[in-house]
Formats: sequence, C-alpha cells, structure tokens
Amino acid sequence: MSSGGAFGGNRGMRPMPPEKGVFPLDHMHECDPEKKDYLNCLNSSGRQSEKCQPFSKKYLECRMAKNLMAKQDMAELGFGRQTEMETSGEKNNGSIHN
Repeated sequence: MSSGGAFGGNRGMRPMPPEKGVFPLDHMHECDPEKKDYLNCLNSSGRQSEKCQPFSKKYLECRMAKNLMAKQDMAELGFGRQTEMETSGEKNNGSIHN
C-alpha cells in the first residue's frame, strides 16, 4: 500500500504556503471599477497585457489601499521606472551612436 495522500501527496508533510501568500477576494466589490477598466483594456487591445499596465497598476493600488492584499512597492510588482517610461511613450530606441 502507498503512504501517499490524495493526489499523490505525502501524509505527515507540512504544506508549504504560496510564496506571496493568499489575499482575500473582493467580496464587497470595492475595486470593481478598476478591475473592469483593466478587463476592458485587455479586450480592446487583443489581450496584450503590456498595453494595459496603467490599469493593472491602478487595480493593484486599489487592492492595497482597501487591505485586500499586502502593501508592497510597485517596483517589486514589475512597475518600475522602465515600465513607466514605456507606457508614457518615452521609449529609448536602444541604438548607440558612435
């Protein structure tokens, strides 16, 4: 007989929590406008999430403000200076002039 649990898990082993932890669902729909803006952007951009980063950022900021997720620096979530420059249209063309 096997000593594994359901779905092949090991009995007696402590489960490991996810790296970022879990955060509560928005049962009170506090961030629905931001979520809808983001989803509308995804639909209109052909599911290209990089074009919708400002909406994604606003949604995450709303969740942090309403204590629906842990407060975290936006740079740690992928919204650094580089991302802000790209969304504002100030991309560097990357060429080097000698």
